[in-house]
Amino acid sequence: MGKQFGRIEPEHQAFIERQKMFFVASAPPKGRINVSPKGLSSFRVLGDTDVAYLDCTGSGSETRAHLMASDDRRLTIMFCAFEGPPMILRLYGQGRSLMRGTPEYADLVPQFEEIAGARQIVRLSVDLVQTSCGMGVPLFDYKQERGSLVRYWAARSVDNLRKYWGLKNTKSIDGLPTGFVPDSMAPQG
Repeated sequence: MGKQFGRIEPEHQAFIERQKMFFVASAPPKGRINVSPKGLSSFRVLGDTDVAYLDCTGSGSETRAHLMASDDRRLTIMFCAFEGPPMILRLYGQGRSLMRGTPEYADLVPQFEEIAGARQIVRLSVDLVQTSCGMGVPLFDYKQERGSLVRYWAARSVDNLRKYWGLKNTKSIDGLPTGFVPDSMAPQG
């Protein structure tokens, strides 16, 4: 049976910090719902109703497009235990995208280990925490992070990263604008 909380309790934070991956779900008012897996130790609990993750360059930018297209900026982040006791933990709330090159990004990025190719920090103001049993989630053994994404962007020039942002990150799969302006973003630390 699920339980609901108005804030992230200390036991929730401890659970979150043990997880190696999480999932982000977003949706525009009309269009496709997006669910993205995330890892690379990029998630931080900043307070009992405040979390953020460092978002790496990928083949799309659905979360940012959805946050821009939606007045309520709804966002859900889910963690599930792949080892130990079963549990699923969801964080619901309103998200914001803090673009690389902005003062907000610069203020928050010291909370993270810098990742080559990082393009934004997604911050969530949590208004609901929900836990549920997770007994249907299989057990998996964690081996290691895949280093290929970080190596890929570390080996590219700033110009190549900006070109990629211009080609792949300016519109969602539904054609919604992401607000990425590649030439104004400072790609590397």
